[in-house]
Amino acid sequence: MSRRQFLQRSAIAGAGALAAPAVLAQTGPQIRWRMTSSFPKTLDTLFGAGELIAKRVAAATGGRFEIRTFAPGEIVPALQVVDAVQNDTVEMGYTAGYYYVGKDPTFAFDTAMPFGLNTRQTNAWMMHGGGDKLMDEFFRQYNIKALPAGNTGAQMGGWYRREFNTVKDLQGMKFRIAGFAGQVLARLGVVPQQIPAADIYPSLEKGTIDAAEWVGPYDDERLGLAKVAKFYYAPAFWEGSAQLSLYINSKQWESLPPEYKAILESACAEAVLWSTARYDALNPPALKRMVASGAQLRRFPRVVMEAAHKEAQALYAETAAKNENFRKVYESWNKFRIEQVQWNQVAELPFDNFMASIKN
Repeated sequence: MSRRQFLQRSAIAGAGALAAPAVLAQTGPQIRWRMTSSFPKTLDTLFGAGELIAKRVAAATGGRFEIRTFAPGEIVPALQVVDAVQNDTVEMGYTAGYYYVGKDPTFAFDTAMPFGLNTRQTNAWMMHGGGDKLMDEFFRQYNIKALPAGNTGAQMGGWYRREFNTVKDLQGMKFRIAGFAGQVLARLGVVPQQIPAADIYPSLEKGTIDAAEWVGPYDDERLGLAKVAKFYYAPAFWEGSAQLSLYINSKQWESLPPEYKAILESACAEAVLWSTARYDALNPPALKRMVASGAQLRRFPRVVMEAAHKEAQALYAETAAKNENFRKVYESWNKFRIEQVQWNQVAELPFDNFMASIKN
């Protein structure tokens, strides 16, 4: 059965799709793999999604396919997952593709693009819009099989030590931000810094950086960011969603029995649903707690968003002109994005706007 069929089936059936024939648990090969993560154990949704995958795979195979999960630094540093998987240092890694845009900007499509797709649109592009085939073709160049395995939903725009209202206010701001977004904001005078989760709090506290974005209220509260920066901006126009992925060494992937491949694909699809639902459930109370403790909510100034949008479109055009990998994926992704925005204006957006406007 194809990857797409399993993703579709899992999105409906969830954990129920993981039931394996009893004979598989008795006769399937004994396999022991390691999964290195870009996320610390304290971030129990991001690291937890990898643990969920491991548990589901073990349960569905009667423990014959065992995956051990490792935090950053236990095998390799947080931002070296691609290298570790590509070189077969580990069989698999759980990470965000846009951490590796320095290798090729096309990696960003596997996580998030500024002014891009929301979570449902991302899933639709990957499952029914051709995104899975395009990304499979790209990842083969890196000896990697990539499976969508999580999503944060729309993210917050980060924590800032001071308020800002104009593009000029961004000049020289040292901002912890990952992916293509850093390149967009650099064109507005920001100094982007890509640092892992564990280093964000001390960097803000010491003033090494002026601002930082991570995911949203639940994770940001766990990282303690409200204690070292007061102003909390929204939205993260660079992350209308953020897909997380399981990267598997291609040779190791091909060595798996078809049944084990199907189980692993299904577990990853469940992790997408699980992580999105968990953030949706936990972000609202976390935001209330931080606001009650003194966090100041702010909207991103429209003038800043418009300037960033203009620069993003220019950057996409420039990158597509010089990078064939990027151009091929971008053309599909952008066409899909335009159609999705148009459709969203018909039903989803009016409904959401109405619900936000009434008193509950």
